[in-house]
Order: sequence, then structure tokens, then C-alpha cells
Amino acid sequence: MTDFRALLSNLRRPRMLIRAAHCGIVDYRRDRDLRRLIKGTVSPDRAVGHLMAEEERLEATRRAGEASYSVARHIEVLIALMAEVRLLPRSQASV
Repeated sequence: MTDFRALLSNLRRPRMLIRAAHCGIVDYRRDRDLRRLIKGTVSPDRAVGHLMAEEERLEATRRAGEASYSVARHIEVLIALMAEVRLLPRSQASV
């Protein structure tokens, strides 16, 4: 069982990335933004799983200092991740 809220609260990322993501949540529109990140329509719990995997991949790329790292993409994924976790019912946050 994965507690997505706990995983999200335990993320250790640069403060600037987290702040930027928090600012972006206000403008998050699921129908527009999630479609850019995940192909097809998915439920919030499936979206969180996909987004967590993508965020981990981006974090590894950032830490490795690879030129292919995109801070904009990383922020987009963090915004979507935070917004999708908020859509999960409290009982479903521990799926």
C-alpha cells in the first residue's frame, strides 16, 4: 500500500522547485495540463503513480547534471503531482 500524501510530503527537492510548483497549482487545469504529461484520460490515483515515476526520473536527471534536464518540465510534473494528490479522497490516499 502506498500513501501518496506521505510520499509527497517526504520529497526532498530544492526549495525553489517546490515553491514554483506551489505557485503553479493555482493555474492547474486537469483537462489541459495532465493531457500534456500523460497520454489518455486516467483517474487521479493512476495519474499520481505515473507522475511519481516521471518525477523520480526527472530528479535523477537533475542530480546527474545531464544537459537534457528541463526545469520547466520538472515544475510541470510537480504541479500536476501536487494537484492530483489533492483530488484523491482521504481514504484513497493510502492505496
